Amino acid sequence: MPARLITRPPKPPVTVRVFTQRFSSTRLGARLARHLAVHRLDAWGFPYGTPFSDDVGAVVGELTANAVTHGRVPGRDFELRLAIVGGLARTGTLRIDVTDTRTERRPPPPDGLASAPADADAGRGLLVVAALATRWTVLDRLPVGKTVRAELDLTPGGAASGPPSPACPG
Repeated sequence: MPARLITRPPKPPVTVRVFTQRFSSTRLGARLARHLAVHRLDAWGFPYGTPFSDDVGAVVGELTANAVTHGRVPGRDFELRLAIVGGLARTGTLRIDVTDTRTERRPPPPDGLASAPADADAGRGLLVVAALATRWTVLDRLPVGKTVRAELDLTPGGAASGPPSPACPG
């Protein structure tokens, strides 16, 4: 009896794009994280100065500033993680995770954001994140800390798509 060759349909190529880096919990660390995020995006094919790159830079800037201002624990770093998930490099979602080690101080949930008073010097960062990201949420980090996750959907043109929704899936 002749041997039968079993063939499987070809799988589409999967491109994994992940960038993870720890930074000192200082304003300089937050600034460096923002610069490296847009640099990594450029290397992934999302050029500097495009609306998508600018949006990501603003989101990373706000989340890392919050990490060093409200999530700082002396002697502990914060971590930035960028990943393209749920599709190929130009059709998935860019996930931005900023993790710090302070557990007791958590931002409000996406549906609990309130506008800052007009004369306030602070309190608008997460409103910027909510306006630019497709969705965002706060996740527990075990054994200690929290991760603020923002996601921006990608289209073939490399821009954010769709209206903002209240929270990311865990």
